Amino acid sequence: MGVVVAIDEPPRKSGIEPLVALAKPGMERVNQLILDKAGSDVRMIPEVANHLINSGGKRLRPMLTIASAEMFGYQGDHHIKLAASVEFMHTATLLHDDVVDESDRRRSKPTARIIWGNQASVLVGDFLLGQAFRMMVDVGSMDALDVLSTASAIIAEGEVMQLSAAKKLSTTEDDYLAVIKAKTAALFLAAAEVGPIVAGAGSDERAALRSYGLNLGLAFQLVDDVLDYGGDAGDLGKNVGDDFREGKITLPVLLAYRRGSDDERGFWKQSLEDGDNGAERLEKARALMARHGALADTIQRARHFGAIARDALAPMPATPQKDALLEVVDFCISRLN
Repeated sequence: MGVVVAIDEPPRKSGIEPLVALAKPGMERVNQLILDKAGSDVRMIPEVANHLINSGGKRLRPMLTIASAEMFGYQGDHHIKLAASVEFMHTATLLHDDVVDESDRRRSKPTARIIWGNQASVLVGDFLLGQAFRMMVDVGSMDALDVLSTASAIIAEGEVMQLSAAKKLSTTEDDYLAVIKAKTAALFLAAAEVGPIVAGAGSDERAALRSYGLNLGLAFQLVDDVLDYGGDAGDLGKNVGDDFREGKITLPVLLAYRRGSDDERGFWKQSLEDGDNGAERLEKARALMARHGALADTIQRARHFGAIARDALAPMPATPQKDALLEVVDFCISRLN
């Protein structure tokens, strides 16, 4: 892994608004397609699906697909179906994750599993995955189908890897990066790469957007890891402290654990491996992370991957979409402010 050296840069506008504005016409079509494809004669399916679909997420991943296709001049409608497929894959993952993690709330609302039960959540997630693959087939691009189907398998592998690592403080940083590369970054990568595929761009352009998506996804997840110990539930999309209560081994935990004293490592083992993780212990966990610079160093790693994402787009021609995608990197990091 290379080293990113901090240098003075001119201030840059940081926000998701330029991407939202550029993607708006396409996303209006994506949103309508999502509503159409979430429909079913089985009443519970649209009820469960729409509960999460309409819960206020930014839909960053499908916007990446829209922008990455249009930055190469694409004007058809295949990217609309692929963007909707990406969002369905993401929604299905959230439904499944909440069951696995036994989560009670997401985006300040009760999770689907709390309202309809675990079985309905899993099965509706499966339905959405099926609809996603039907739309991919409609597009008729074997390359796009390969990229998205590969991502689906990798995401599932990442979830199993995370389950295997849960409550295991012997997890290494390399192990953890492998988990988030699969669990989170794989879908960012796929969402960005299918755009140039349907636009008919070349292998260099595909590689650039693939690297951009991968590293943006890594930065995004590392920021989420930090927010779980000091962020806002609205930004995080779930309750602050959920990772701690669920015994998840994230990078801030690993850094604080390895840098701590024997007594401090005993605290982490009791909290995460034995499940003694009440509110007072969460506050102590945050204090230990501050003492050992665990949150600050996780932020630095996020900035490192963000810099790689920006560099990946550097050779691409200047377009409004390129500028917007660069600003998305800053948006992901700025959620910490």
